[in-house]
Amino acid sequence: MRYSELTLQRVKEGYTAGARTLASRSVTGLARTRVTPNVLTTAGVTLCLAAAALAMFENRNEILFYWLAAAVFVVGSVLDILDGALARAGGKTTPFGAFLDSTTDRVGEGAMLGAIGLIFARHHDTIALAFAMAAIAGSFLVSYTRARAESIGLRGDVGIGSRAERVVVITAGLVLAPLSIWLLEGAIYLLTLTAWITVVQRILFVRKQLLVSGGPNGIDER
Repeated sequence: MRYSELTLQRVKEGYTAGARTLASRSVTGLARTRVTPNVLTTAGVTLCLAAAALAMFENRNEILFYWLAAAVFVVGSVLDILDGALARAGGKTTPFGAFLDSTTDRVGEGAMLGAIGLIFARHHDTIALAFAMAAIAGSFLVSYTRARAESIGLRGDVGIGSRAERVVVITAGLVLAPLSIWLLEGAIYLLTLTAWITVVQRILFVRKQLLVSGGPNGIDER
């Protein structure tokens, strides 16, 4: 089990580093323009909201609207990566920009998961709908646990289900949905599972750091 966890972590670190490198190179020219990170953030969340709206039209043309929603969602999510890279490359990092970025990330992802939940409701699949709602809660908690850990000076970035992984799973589910609604349901089941596992991983990781730094007194037993 330990070996598989280490392997998964190495794979994750590898593609995360690769994505960051690609993003940094992509914004080299953009940093010389007047485009601000907040503009990219706003564009990203707008596209994610548009993608959620497009997905709702799947009952009219599954291939067209599922695939269009997936494409727009990917572009919006990529802009969410580029805004941070642009801020770092152009020396435009601000506390408000970081706050806006993390907040709009939740808006875009929550809207898409909500739209998928409504699609399940349209298909009278209450179990998948419940998982979609659990996925929203789990994805929000993944981000919250990291932010809360960092607010008390600790790391909270561990886990198998960060936002990059969730974007991949959602996109794959939308692309495969025209073949069978079961494939979209499977993607949401996977996302829910990995999100909640990540929440637990981060809670345990923070607890471990507190024990190491302050012993039993570092934990508030409630």
